[in-house]
Order: sequence, then C-alpha cells, then structure tokens
Amino acid sequence: MLRWCLMFIYGGCCGVLVASGVFTVLLAIGLTPRFAGKTGTADNILCYENSIILGTVLGAIGSVTDKKYVILAGLVGQILLLMIGFFIGCFVGCLALAIAEMLDSIPIFSRRIGFRHGLGIVVVFVALGKLAGSLAYFLLDLGSM
Repeated sequence: MLRWCLMFIYGGCCGVLVASGVFTVLLAIGLTPRFAGKTGTADNILCYENSIILGTVLGAIGSVTDKKYVILAGLVGQILLLMIGFFIGCFVGCLALAIAEMLDSIPIFSRRIGFRHGLGIVVVFVALGKLAGSLAYFLLDLGSM
C-alpha cells in the first residue's frame, strides 16, 4: 500500500512538472493574450486560461489511463471524437504558427549576441537532432518503456 501511495505522489509531482512546462511554453509564446486580442475577448482571459488548464489536465489523465475505459461507440462517440480531433488540430495549428513567429526572433537574437556566421548550420543540426530523436522514439519503440 505504501508503494502505491509513493507512486501516486511521484506521478502527481511529475504531472505537475509537465503541466507547468506546457503552461510556460504557452506563456512564453504569448498564445493566450494573442487569442484574446485577435478575437476581442480580452475580458474573458480567465476563461482562456481555465480552458488551457482543464485541457492539459484532461490530456494528461487521458494519456496515462487505460484506454479500455474510454468507450467511444455509436454516433455520439463519433461526434465526440470528431470534436476532440477538431479542437486538437486547431490548438496544434495555432501553437505551430506561434512558434514560427518566435523563430523570427532567432536572427535578431543572433545579431545581438554577436553570432554572425554559421546560423544556418546550427538550424540544420537542431533539425537533424529532432529527426534523430523522433526516429529513435518511434523506431526503437521507446514510447512503451
């Protein structure tokens, strides 16, 4: 019983760390204020923040629970699955665009710190590292560890 309690506490602490990383990324790229500014709903910023927190928590719970308990059968399940896929796609698309906007700051930052030559090589090696990590994750089945 003590082992399960310690595992629960450890898992909760790791979940809090991951969630704080997600919130930090979203705050760093300014996604939430940008949504509020573009849609003219700055008075509902608390709703945006609560939705991000709820989505992150439900996503974390859904990623660690046993999938056999999530039964999406019939027309209601298909509609729910369609809505979930739509919202996840919107979020990932907006996140990708926000990160792409942040990439515009890399040349400015490199000029400020005096990094004049080799920026293209650095970007290529970052991309190759990301590719190698993704291939190792999927081909070596590191996700099941």
